[in-house]
Amino acid sequence: MRSPYLARIAVFPIKALDAVEVTHATLTPGGSLAWDRRFAMLDRSGRFINGKRNAKVHLLRPAYDLERSQVRLRRQGGVRWDGFQLAAGEPELERWLSDHFGEPVRVVENPDAGFPDDTEASGPTLVSTASLLEVASWFPGLDAGALRRRFRVNLEVDGVQAFWEDLQFTEHGRRTFRIGEVELEGANPCARCVVPTRDPDTSDVLPGFQRTFNERRAAALPPGVARQRFDHFYRFTLNTVIAQGQRGRSLNVGDAVMADASAP
Repeated sequence: MRSPYLARIAVFPIKALDAVEVTHATLTPGGSLAWDRRFAMLDRSGRFINGKRNAKVHLLRPAYDLERSQVRLRRQGGVRWDGFQLAAGEPELERWLSDHFGEPVRVVENPDAGFPDDTEASGPTLVSTASLLEVASWFPGLDAGALRRRFRVNLEVDGVQAFWEDLQFTEHGRRTFRIGEVELEGANPCARCVVPTRDPDTSDVLPGFQRTFNERRAAALPPGVARQRFDHFYRFTLNTVIAQGQRGRSLNVGDAVMADASAP
């Protein structure tokens, strides 16, 4: 097996919509990846429009040109792409999204930190390739690619065992590890929502997904894991915190991954 390395980087420029894979990503002042959840859609009440609240997000396909700050959108099953400048308050983009969701939509931006789900562990989320392959084996018809879209993770590490990421936090706190020049702290196993149960293209729910996941996940926890951190087993992938002083550093596909030698 190859030594541990960063195999993939994915960012989600518009929160709740599909990712774009990149070969490198710079850290923002707030400790997130540049472009990750930089923009968000708000409904008329000022709440995030996301898959937890509105399954219509699954019917949108974006294509990004990050160098030009542009996005093209189409509806699932359609052939027409409509292009927009990707900017907060862009009127044409907001009109298009409002038409899709059937209510007024406002686009907002936070270039310094993005709009993370976990504001206390707002660094990039992480999973191992082996974990994706293992979980895919629990569900006939799903593969690692399908799970990447369902679980929407930023960083993927290869060359490690399944659920390696579960060993990057402790019973009472965090564990430090390094990817390339960046130091990260493993914070907690990410609690999942309804989104992974759905087909990312159609929003159709896979029957029994959460029940099966819970049962198999509990049985698959690696030796030495801090089981006390699992109040339930519908948790998967690692939430992280970027250590102080990392602003402006970059993560690159192929970077070596170095974990604490004292970890289980």
